[in-house]
Amino acid sequence: MRTPKTLAIPAKASASGRLSSVASALLLLKVFGDADAELGISSIAKTLGLAKSTVHRLAVTLASEGFLEQNPDNGRYRLGLALFSLGALVRQRMDVSNQARPLLGLLRDRAQEAVHLAILSQGEVVYLYNLESAQAIGIRSYIGVRKPAFCTCEGRVMLAFGAPEQATAVLKQPLLARTPRTVTDPKALLRTLAEVRQSGYAIDDEESEIGIRGAAAPVRDMSGRVVAAVGLAGPTQRLTKKDLRALVPQVVATADAISARLGFQSR
Repeated sequence: MRTPKTLAIPAKASASGRLSSVASALLLLKVFGDADAELGISSIAKTLGLAKSTVHRLAVTLASEGFLEQNPDNGRYRLGLALFSLGALVRQRMDVSNQARPLLGLLRDRAQEAVHLAILSQGEVVYLYNLESAQAIGIRSYIGVRKPAFCTCEGRVMLAFGAPEQATAVLKQPLLARTPRTVTDPKALLRTLAEVRQSGYAIDDEESEIGIRGAAAPVRDMSGRVVAAVGLAGPTQRLTKKDLRALVPQVVATADAISARLGFQSR
């Protein structure tokens, strides 16, 4: 087991809203240099330069949430399974992106429109990967950009096929119109989500951005849970409603192919 280096602890919350207690808890977790390391309160307190009583309170709190585990035989702490679960989520997102890239490239080349891979996070769509169209007139999207889930095709498809409480939480929030075509009535959106579940895909016809039309389909993991969405979009001056409908089967097929790579087997 390697000896952890001394870590600096912030004295108080900064002007940006940084909470010293949260920062201390996170630095406490970083003290564990090895996954199987067990450390006592005194050792952790010395490394962090904190009082034993403070470290004890932090450790008890982290243990109650599963981020630490206490060895009943010696009272020392080790990293908990909650961290493993969070790490698994990060690895899963990386796996989805890695598996999706070549297939998204094929979709972009065949459809000649921009394609995206997105996930759902706190009621918003987050774009993990995108490929722009080679067309003279196209649309730009950026990795890491967040958009409201309720008005994007990627968000709707994930809300439709995801856990019901996700959609409920989103629809309880203020639904602000992004364009004159944005549907903001919760009951109407529930009907739309039902239609998405029936058809297997979602359409965005200038609801999230004027001049842009798109479609999306769900990506599932081995358990069948929807973990991402494949989206395709283009400018309305080129991508007509009829053209978009014609491309939907390719979007769905790409999402299904990525799901298969993640271990999902359709019945």
